[in-house]
Amino acid sequence: MSVYDILFAGGGAAACLAAGRLAAANPSLRILIIEAGEHTKNVDAHIQPARYFSHLAPTSKTVTFNVGKPSDKIEGRSLVTPSGRCLGGGSSVNFTMYTRGAASDYDDWETVHENLGWGSKYLLPLMKKTETYQVKPGEPTHGYSGPLKVSMGGAFTNVGSQFLDVALAIDKDRGPIDDVNGLYKCNGYGPWQKWIDAETGRRSDVPHHFIYNKEDNKNLVILTGQKVKRVIFEGDKAVGLEYVNDTVLKPDADQTVKTVHASKLVVVSAGAFGSPTILERSGIGRKDILEKNGVPVKVDLSGVGENYQDHNVCFIPYQASEDAETLDALFRGEKAEEEKWLKEWSKGKGLIAHNGMDAGIKMRPTAEDLKELGPEFEHRWKTYFENAPDKPVIWVGACSCFLGDITVAPPRKYYSVGYYTQYPVSTGSVHITSATDPNVPHDFDPGFLSDQADIATLRWGYKKAREIARRMSSYRGEYLPGHPNFPSTSSAFCKEGQDGPVALDAPIIDYTKEDEKLLEDFNRRFVQTAWHSLGTCAMKPRSKGGVVDSRLNVYGVTNLKVGDISIAPGNVGANTYSTALTIGEKVAVLIAEDLGLKLE
Repeated sequence: MSVYDILFAGGGAAACLAAGRLAAANPSLRILIIEAGEHTKNVDAHIQPARYFSHLAPTSKTVTFNVGKPSDKIEGRSLVTPSGRCLGGGSSVNFTMYTRGAASDYDDWETVHENLGWGSKYLLPLMKKTETYQVKPGEPTHGYSGPLKVSMGGAFTNVGSQFLDVALAIDKDRGPIDDVNGLYKCNGYGPWQKWIDAETGRRSDVPHHFIYNKEDNKNLVILTGQKVKRVIFEGDKAVGLEYVNDTVLKPDADQTVKTVHASKLVVVSAGAFGSPTILERSGIGRKDILEKNGVPVKVDLSGVGENYQDHNVCFIPYQASEDAETLDALFRGEKAEEEKWLKEWSKGKGLIAHNGMDAGIKMRPTAEDLKELGPEFEHRWKTYFENAPDKPVIWVGACSCFLGDITVAPPRKYYSVGYYTQYPVSTGSVHITSATDPNVPHDFDPGFLSDQADIATLRWGYKKAREIARRMSSYRGEYLPGHPNFPSTSSAFCKEGQDGPVALDAPIIDYTKEDEKLLEDFNRRFVQTAWHSLGTCAMKPRSKGGVVDSRLNVYGVTNLKVGDISIAPGNVGANTYSTALTIGEKVAVLIAEDLGLKLE
């Protein structure tokens, strides 16, 4: 069809969820989703949770590798940040970690950023609506009748158990927590939930639960392999989209521009990278950026492409004993192990129904830790964290595998203990480099580690993570290329090929000033994206750099919304999938209200 009621420019998690909800509310509603990537229906790499790492291979076409500008803050490197490029976006390729933000994160969206209806009390019912919580019945902050299943996965590895046992034994300031994602509490160690169905072992993605189960609805149309160029306007009203063939899937594809129109609404939903650049090619953005690229200015909106946020992560590898339960054999493609696990997966069990991440903590510092974090962190603590006790400073957790380039690590078993900043101070930006070509790379500045508070947090994270890791019974030494090169005279000196862990009551490593500098340099050299990009079409007042209002309407035009994780006005202390789902639910609610529909 050349005309639909609603057009979605991008088929990620939020868009597919919203479209599915709207289609269920009114099957006669004509909805088109335009997606650059391909379908994911019943493809092993998308439905078997442990295969997530395959999407990060350099030859992968299921993610876009967004290359950042070189930065001296990360030792001159260009940070590469993957984002989903298949139906369902990140929901189809992510690590399946079930991680919610703190309640105060969403309350900040409502109060600090002035968005009525976006506080935690409004969003919690939507969070519950999405999920069926299989972990434990009767939990007040969880849902039990939604399409997406939440469980502990098909196994609980001994690596995860050891992490919990050691952490609880040596950390006298923090105890266990029943639910690390209960929304209102943090700073306790606990098992980590997963977006995995305990009954089938399948990934809880959006397409299989909101789109593919509605294939009898011929008015819900998915167009894959197409990249949206820009929004079409009549005056100030958005009336359609221009799009071209995607060139990642087909490098020599014809670039003839095609058009489609909307009778009711256009929703830009291409994520933290795609949504701001679609707006800019449509003439909505910062005046100097548009003029530099030869785009006529329709709306001078300075916040478009700004406020880019992510989490700064390091996954530190350790050599593991042979009895460690890890995913390394699967990541290396060892067929015998894979066939054994596939038999278990068919029953919803085993390591293919798993992501390797069994345990962790959203950690806040003690008074002693604040001394360790130092004066460079003091302002951030006082102004952001001190009066928000549900906000963690860092995540620390175990992963039952080598989370890095498995092709360069000698074949054996590994585990990683990672840490990432939950609310980095540093921010970046995403902008266009062409007025007409949506297939060219963006002008992307991740902005990592431009504030010393973020450096202090990573330094503290390495130390906390290592003290746990070296006491786990599977420990057989550090994997040296993944650690700082501390001098042999230092108590921080890293060793490989060890016979076993250090004692639980072994002294805490004492880092010299030289060690501290080596650790800072290491974090700058080793830090990576957490694949948690958001914020580039922020939901804020226009005068404060906002792009959309609290009903997700783009400032300065009509009939145009942004509906994805890019609207987040502030960061969340969590992997972004859960928040993207909640945004998708809210998008459906707002559109249904606009159209006078009643959602199921």
